Parts: sequence; structure tokens; C-alpha cells
Amino acid sequence: MHTITLINGDGIGPEISASVVKIIKASGLDIDWDVQTAGADVIEAEGVPLPQRVLDSIKKNKVALKAPVTTPIGKGFRSVNVQLRKSLDLFANIRPCKNLPGVKTRFDNVDLVVVRENTEDLYAGIEEQIDNDTAHSIKVITRKASERICKFAFDYAVKNNRKEVCVVTKANIMKLSDGLFLESFRHVANDYPQIAKKEILVDNLCMQLVQDPSRFDVLVLPNLYGDIVSDLCAGLIGGLGVAQGANIGLDCAVFEPVHGSAPDIKGQNKANPTALLLSAVEMLKYIGENSYADKIEKALFKTLSQGYKTCDLGGNLSTVEFTDKIIANL
Repeated sequence: MHTITLINGDGIGPEISASVVKIIKASGLDIDWDVQTAGADVIEAEGVPLPQRVLDSIKKNKVALKAPVTTPIGKGFRSVNVQLRKSLDLFANIRPCKNLPGVKTRFDNVDLVVVRENTEDLYAGIEEQIDNDTAHSIKVITRKASERICKFAFDYAVKNNRKEVCVVTKANIMKLSDGLFLESFRHVANDYPQIAKKEILVDNLCMQLVQDPSRFDVLVLPNLYGDIVSDLCAGLIGGLGVAQGANIGLDCAVFEPVHGSAPDIKGQNKANPTALLLSAVEMLKYIGENSYADKIEKALFKTLSQGYKTCDLGGNLSTVEFTDKIIANL
């Protein structure tokens, strides 16, 4: 039996967590869930949004499934996601973007992977208020982190039979920081002669993605660009409700959906569990339970192909009804 940390989040997090746990159980796989709470709901009780017990649980179990946690905009506590990634050195953020059956989008040929550096860049959180009218944010790019993520992207391409890795920067303007990331990519690329290489500026990438996403295979980006581009790519396949993600380190991994906690529909039985379920599928592959991962993925795809969807995808099923349809297709 696997023991896996489950951070059930806040907002819609507990609802979609319950859905995914129910589906995995129905598949026949027995998991001992180490349930942990984090985010806005635990601050009043414990004083911090990310208690040490959560980090200790992940370090012990090595694998976690995480539902969305609210991050205040412009004020309040620092992002739990960012703290998790930095504290556990989850340096690689992986976001596959591929069309799903039964989900109509502008393009039917999307099959790319965003590999995002996860620990530095502007997300290092180094900011200072100079005066009432001026604030500074420091962009941190290091050779070590840049080469590590580029190597991860090439290794991912080799392992998953991908043909090309494209580095995304704004090195024409930020010649030192983004220039270092680009230099690191070029250095690492020399070790992978079997993989095609491409270089592109982030603004040009965004334009080309909405013209023809089939031009791209594996993208490797610094933290901020990766965050923005991965959401753009989610829009290509139906939105954040179907976009999964993974945060991988040397010692442990946290799997989570791309979307937020959607507090506006909390408790209304409307949330789409697909993104968290697909994240769980990737988690099952990571721990070697490929047969269960394939079984659950096929049941989800069959459900979508039959036209059963939650309201965000144009359907009318509740979270519970959609969950039950997937279980029926197992």
C-alpha cells in the first residue's frame, strides 16, 4: 500500500479532492491518504498558511496530491505553492497540454509540454519598498538552476519520445538574466544531439501558440514566463479546469491542478475535478501504478466522449454526478 500526502486545499479543494479519492478507490487501488490542511483556512488556528507538519508529511511520504489553495492578490500571506516548491526544492514544474476527447476547442492538434523552472526568477520573492511611490523586485537567474531545468527538459523529451525542446526567454532585452538562461540551455543541449533545439522570445511564442500550437513540442522556460505560458496553453485545450500539473524534485514530488481555489463556487457542487484527477493520473504513473493510471484515464476520456461534462465545459453535471459517471465507466 502507498502512503501519500493529500493536501485538500480550500475553496473548491475539498470537493474535488473527495471526488478524486473516491475515483481512485473505485479503481481498486488502495492508498493510505495522509490528509493535511493548508492555506487560508488554517491561519486562524495555526498562525501560518503552510504549517511545518505539511512539509514533514511530504518529506516522509515523498509524494503528495495537492488541491488548490487560495493565494491573496496584492496583500496577505505569501503563496503556499511558492513556499512548497522552494522548501522542498521542487525545481521542475511539468504541465502537459493535450486535447481531451469530447472537449471542443479552437485547435484539435495540441500536444505539448511546458517545463517551468520552479524556484527562482521573480518568484524568489525578493522585493523592497523604496518609497511610497516605488517598489523593486529582484529577478534571480542562476546557472545551476537554469542548467538543471534544461537538463530535466531534455531528459523528459528522451524518456517520452519527444522530438524537440524549445527554450523561451526575453534575452534580447534582459541580456544578463535571460541571457544566462539561454546560455545554459545551449550548453546542456550539446549533450542531446538526438533532440532538435529551438530558441524563441516569449512574446513571439505567445503569438505563435494561438496561431498554430502544433509547432511546439517541449517548452522550457524561466519561472514567470512558464507560469503565464502554461495558463495560455491550458486555454488551448479547454481551460484551467482540465489542466494538470506536477512539481518534481530530486527527493519528492507534488502533483496539483493548474487552476485556483474558485471560492466563488465553493460548496456549490459545481467544480470540475478533471484537472486534479489528471494530476493524480500522473502521480500514479510516477509511483509505478501505470495500470491504474491508464484505467482511470480511459474512464475519464470515455465519460467526456459520451458528452458528460461539468458546467465549465458546457455540460450540466454536478461534481458528484460527473464523478459517478467516471466511476461507472471504470
